[in-house]
Amino acid sequence: MSKSKAIATGLFAGAVAGIAMTVAMLLLAWAFNIATPLFILGDRLSVFISPKPFFWIMGRVGGYNHLKQLGVGSSMLGQILVGAIGGLIYGIVRHKHQHLGYHWTFLLFVVLPLVVSAILLWPVLGTHYGGIPIDAARLITLLGLAICFLLFERVLVLGFNFLTNRGQFKTATGVEFSPRLGRRAFLFGTLGVLIAGGGAAIARKLFQIATFSYDGTQYLGDAVQPITPNDRFYCVTKNVVDPRVDMGLWHLEVNGLVQNARAYRILDFKTMEQIDQETTLMCISNGLDAGLMSNAVWRGIRMADLLQASSPLAGAERVRLYGVDNYTDTVPFEKAMSPTTLVALMMNGAELPDRHGFPARAIVPGYFGEKHVKWLTRIEVTKANAKGFYETQGWGPNFTVPTRSRIDVPYNEMWIKVAEATKGVPVKGVAFGGDRGVSRVEFSSDDGENWDDAKIDYPGTKLSWALWSFDWKPDEVDDYTLVVRATDGDGKLQEYEEDRPFTSGITGFHKIIVRVVG
Repeated sequence: MSKSKAIATGLFAGAVAGIAMTVAMLLLAWAFNIATPLFILGDRLSVFISPKPFFWIMGRVGGYNHLKQLGVGSSMLGQILVGAIGGLIYGIVRHKHQHLGYHWTFLLFVVLPLVVSAILLWPVLGTHYGGIPIDAARLITLLGLAICFLLFERVLVLGFNFLTNRGQFKTATGVEFSPRLGRRAFLFGTLGVLIAGGGAAIARKLFQIATFSYDGTQYLGDAVQPITPNDRFYCVTKNVVDPRVDMGLWHLEVNGLVQNARAYRILDFKTMEQIDQETTLMCISNGLDAGLMSNAVWRGIRMADLLQASSPLAGAERVRLYGVDNYTDTVPFEKAMSPTTLVALMMNGAELPDRHGFPARAIVPGYFGEKHVKWLTRIEVTKANAKGFYETQGWGPNFTVPTRSRIDVPYNEMWIKVAEATKGVPVKGVAFGGDRGVSRVEFSSDDGENWDDAKIDYPGTKLSWALWSFDWKPDEVDDYTLVVRATDGDGKLQEYEEDRPFTSGITGFHKIIVRVVG
């Protein structure tokens, strides 16, 4: 066999083997909730991209969901390309050493990529979308990778042998002949197409349960209620497919700098004191006019009760929270010990929905939403240098929610006839002071030159938003700049913090233009 034919055959066999490996990864994710590089490679790489270039990339591709789709698609194509390159290498080696044993292919195509994957993906290997604890999930992920790499190696070797075998076959007339490479390539290629078709079917099923339909859900406008319905609660997730935790597999660990590490099952919480607490959550990337903010009544256990039961040791300065999806974040130890910091099990009187962290999530009042870790599986007491997913990416350093307010009605650039406007234009919106409450809301129709007190229709709690309204009666034709500002429960007026980076949440005042016409 010529060198060029060996290379071409290796490329072909490697591409089909890459397709088979990729389909196997899709199958493991869909049928067994096992994490594979198709889904966790993006998590591993994204922490090395700081927020500014990350947002630039998102803008170029059309948003976060498109970025995630592009990431998975690129991973799939990349694996097939790498498989083809691996096949090329195999073809060259087989051409030079036709009688070389097969043990080297196991080392090159199974052991080596498994070791490299373990090293490069170690921080995210503990992912399991069914809720298996982190240490066990890491082993299962590695086992899944080993199976996929072994499948690649077998398809590559057997496929190459099939394409280059000169064995004879008999026809119906008994005449023996050796099929040409083209015929064998057609048969092997057909097998590759069938495998790819199965992969496409699995990919469609995964797409149906993927996060693209709800990631980025906002809650704003005329329909805003004091308590946000669960199905309308804002949602942001880094995942392509969110976990759907199996209660038989899940448990919550408390470990790290503690005297007594503990592990809890859901039944253990039934005997513990649970409290109801109304708390508003807001995303750190929420714009002044955006709706990545919602309010719910959470029921759960004080995180302090779980920490105290494990007896924290000296040197405990931060608490790192882990989700089953490999997401992590940290809070100061003192904040974790606050009586308002919860491990929530219910949301508005119902079990937590899957997208909001079933069976347990952290509630950390006064901090941005990224700290309220979903699908909570580990609470680790650590030293001061611990960092989480977004902290490593460059978010922060201030994660305390600043006082914010928003106008929901009327909408920006709205036109109103003066005859109707003089009867009164209802203006309403929300205000939020983190864990400080809201004591006052003011409205201006002249871009902040003069202010009037708005009515607080729903004061909420110290940990939640307030809903406000104002009966505005413009009496002449003009373009009006409407502005709102709030004062928190400590008496501090909402302000624009010039030195606060956007990575700590933007500050300022929501303004809209309303045109009163004749």
